[in-house]
Amino acid sequence: MKINYSLTILACALLSFHLKAQQTPASAQSAPIAIEGATLHIGDGSVIENGLIIFENGLILYAGSADSKIARPTEVIEATGKHVYPGFIVPTKSLGLVEINAVRASDDSDEMGDMIPHTRSLIAYNAESQVVESLRQNGMLLGQITPQGGRISGTSSIVQFDAWNWEDAAIKEDDGIHLNWPSAFRNGRWWAGEPRGFRPNDNYREQMKQVVDFLVEAKAYLSGNQSPIHLPYAACAGLFDQSQRIYIYADGEREISDAITSLKSLGIEKVVLVGGYHAEKVSGLLLEHNVPILVHNGHEIPNFEDDAYDYVYGLAARLHQKGHLVAIQNASKSNFQVRNLPFYAGHAVQYGLSKEEALQLITLNTAKILGIDKSYGSLESGKNATLFISEGDALDMRTNQLTRAFIDGRDISLETHQTKLWKRYTEKYESQ
Repeated sequence: MKINYSLTILACALLSFHLKAQQTPASAQSAPIAIEGATLHIGDGSVIENGLIIFENGLILYAGSADSKIARPTEVIEATGKHVYPGFIVPTKSLGLVEINAVRASDDSDEMGDMIPHTRSLIAYNAESQVVESLRQNGMLLGQITPQGGRISGTSSIVQFDAWNWEDAAIKEDDGIHLNWPSAFRNGRWWAGEPRGFRPNDNYREQMKQVVDFLVEAKAYLSGNQSPIHLPYAACAGLFDQSQRIYIYADGEREISDAITSLKSLGIEKVVLVGGYHAEKVSGLLLEHNVPILVHNGHEIPNFEDDAYDYVYGLAARLHQKGHLVAIQNASKSNFQVRNLPFYAGHAVQYGLSKEEALQLITLNTAKILGIDKSYGSLESGKNATLFISEGDALDMRTNQLTRAFIDGRDISLETHQTKLWKRYTEKYESQ
């Protein structure tokens, strides 16, 4: 009998997709829920022991002491000895755009071109990504889906991590444009006979001028009749009417200063610094212009030989203590490392922050920087009920063990491909 190989391959592919697809998204909250007896970590620096939180229709109605005489709903989750946290927020990552780094067909994080602000990451977001699914197990329930590559990479959007598709996932579309500011230094190209190590970038001024000229031309275009339509220029409108933020990726003192002064001179007010390795050296400039900072994660080694071994470890804490609005982002291009986000924050405690201040680096501070703090980032009345229950300290990998999680009040699954494997092989070895 002749075998139809095409149909066989298609059937196997569909079966593989079915087996590996994300958990079915939770249904909308149908009845009020209370969590009682837990320690509430509000996210704004405060803690409520023996707390009570009540939410209905996806919104928090009450977050306070369990001693309150407020009426409890029918469903009460007893959580004595446990901890409740606002959902952690992941900024500046290509989550849902890249599934396997080594498989080009699964990578939608970049598009051709250098100045492509009109590229929208949201429409390429894969809500069934197994990488995204795995993050929920550690408390990450929201993320900023960000394009990569080029000089101006495109437009990011903010999503929640339990959805059927990108339309369901989106909570803030096209929140900002991402600009990779040119570097004043570059690594020596050993393959071209150049010595290894950092050396001046002779093209820095020209590259900076290209960025500034593009934005100047975009501003002029937007002030005219905008005909014919120029998509890259038109996509910059939000930068000049202050409806969008511009995220500047820069690390050096010179680059940070040049970026801030250039953008402010063009009338772009909502500027966020991403990276900021040497942000301390221009602390005054950043504070003067009210520029928040999304710093590198604290598990990186220093970039320069004369920096202290723990320079990056304590960067977030030092900037916070200087009065900056700081949150943590993961600079690695590999999305799988994002699972360690709460532990980066926990590490900052060793450098002068309290546990609650460290928590702010991945909750309320991040929400403020992304412009979603009216709805997310803390456990407050009127905000969306996006939160989770942990057996212990969620910033400690030994005790970050989630038992329940809710996104907009929906009781989501914490099952992942990894937990299935864990259960499978636990049963195997227990039966031996």
